[in-house]
Amino acid sequence: MTDAPLVRVEHLTHVYPGSDGKKAVDDVSFEIKEGETFGLVGESGCGKTTTGRMLVRLLDITSGSVLFDGKDITSLRGKELLDYRRQAQIIFQDPYASLDPRKKVRDIIAEGIDIHHLAKDREDRDAQVSRLLASVGLRPEHLTRYPHEFSGGQRQRIGIARALATRPRFIVCDEPISALDVSIQAQVVNLLRSEQKARNLTYLFIAHDLSMVKYISSRVAVMYRGKIVETGPADAVYENPLHPYTKALISAIPLPDPENERTRKRIPYAPREQDLRGTLREVDDGHYVLGE
Repeated sequence: MTDAPLVRVEHLTHVYPGSDGKKAVDDVSFEIKEGETFGLVGESGCGKTTTGRMLVRLLDITSGSVLFDGKDITSLRGKELLDYRRQAQIIFQDPYASLDPRKKVRDIIAEGIDIHHLAKDREDRDAQVSRLLASVGLRPEHLTRYPHEFSGGQRQRIGIARALATRPRFIVCDEPISALDVSIQAQVVNLLRSEQKARNLTYLFIAHDLSMVKYISSRVAVMYRGKIVETGPADAVYENPLHPYTKALISAIPLPDPENERTRKRIPYAPREQDLRGTLREVDDGHYVLGE
């Protein structure tokens, strides 16, 4: 991992179409260094997925900018946008809805290879797909099967192989484990970590499971009502939360010890407008909190 940001998000805003100015994402800024995992956490509806989809240009950017390796991708069109999408991929939340049920696994994984002309011939295409399938822990006989023949965890592995097929540098992981059984979640997260190490990948990891985000991320941003309210090194944010919303979120993380879980106190959070005013200010080395 280097100190240079691969992704720089500056004052990113998305207004819901036809909503009379209602903002799903409101003036969001952050950086993701090359080779790191940057966690984005918050409750459902806070703008996490919208942010991730803007970064891969699946949603229009109302205002602000996204710089990828120093280049503004906000207004890319045509071939330039296609080239960017080869380098920036997404793993979707729902492994049941994100795979085409009419296609076999071989063709699902090979779609990006075909679109971006990454194979010399049919033999090379099939060899690449076989290597990708093996890298995510699936067997050769799975190539000719359809998505409905797999479990949720297996389908998400297929989705990961599809994202890796274009040899990307950056992947948005949009709640990739939330639809999976708890017993499978760790397997998928460990797969993501091993592929990151092997391919020097950069991740935006979106989730509402704070424990898993702490496990996989080096830095974390907490999102509330479309704004980043706190960001910093994962350990600093979890061990010393500063924003009232962050404190409430962390106090709600379940504890594995039943006795501790019964006796601990949760911190309630009543939304206050002053919690969303001002700008992010640094309170410690790399640890920022929203406030006036």
